[in-house]
Amino acid sequence: MKIQPQHVVSLTYDLYVNKENGEEGLVESATQEQPLTFLFGAGQMIPKFEEHLSTLSTGDAYDFRISAEDGYGEYDQEAVANLPKEMFQGTDLPQVGEILPLQDNNGNRFQGQVVSVTEDSVMVDLNHPMAGQELHFKGEIINVRPATSEELSHGHAHGPDGHHGH
Repeated sequence: MKIQPQHVVSLTYDLYVNKENGEEGLVESATQEQPLTFLFGAGQMIPKFEEHLSTLSTGDAYDFRISAEDGYGEYDQEAVANLPKEMFQGTDLPQVGEILPLQDNNGNRFQGQVVSVTEDSVMVDLNHPMAGQELHFKGEIINVRPATSEELSHGHAHGPDGHHGH
């Protein structure tokens, strides 16, 4: 079956990005046993990712690259926040490299990685871990099926076969 909006797509993927030594390294995978399943066209995925998949059908293999700009965005030097130490009262200070779950004033959740800890503050990098990276996806379309009316009303897939899995 061909991929189209309001269809649920299950696929495998290997995501490669360039490591600091300039060579490609595998950073994420979805396997046949645990595929990525999503409602196509619902805006859950990077738009360019869906665009590349839009001509494919069940059983097709794919291999494409997405520029940083079309992926998680360019690395933003400004997106580094200084959190006052008081924010962490009653808890241990985070370690450098730790990923912190944060929330902005509008209640949007996001993550920041701790880049340094000083006497009075914690520096957190708010860039997506893959910001500034070209994304290289390789994989195969395992299954394409029309979404159920329940999935369409919820705006997301309920698993490879359409049933709720818990």
